[in-house]
Amino acid sequence: MKHPIATEAAPAAIGPYSQAVQAGDTVYVSGQLPIDPATGQMAEGGVAELTRQSLTNIRAILAEAGLTMGHVVKTTVMLADMADFAEMNAVYAEFFTAPYPARSAFAVKTLPKGARVEIECIAVK
Repeated sequence: MKHPIATEAAPAAIGPYSQAVQAGDTVYVSGQLPIDPATGQMAEGGVAELTRQSLTNIRAILAEAGLTMGHVVKTTVMLADMADFAEMNAVYAEFFTAPYPARSAFAVKTLPKGARVEIECIAVK
């Protein structure tokens, strides 16, 4: 059985998908763009600020499911430009502690709404 997770503390889905879905003890969080849920607009600033907003959105969704960033076992980071990796990685390190989740990070041709970063994750209770 799958159960959708939704919170107003993160941006609403911009298509036919859920912010997250829980199946058993696993929560799958959809890719989070750096959209400020208060304004509905892309966060301002460079990749550091954009990464921070995407991860803040993830944290809010996990909280709605009764989880923390410590429950995350896998993340996927998509960047519009791999030259932004170091800046993203520095902020990413602020949100996770050892043992760190597994992670994939790669550059993609384009992201929705012209975003420079999008992050998704899987968490386990």
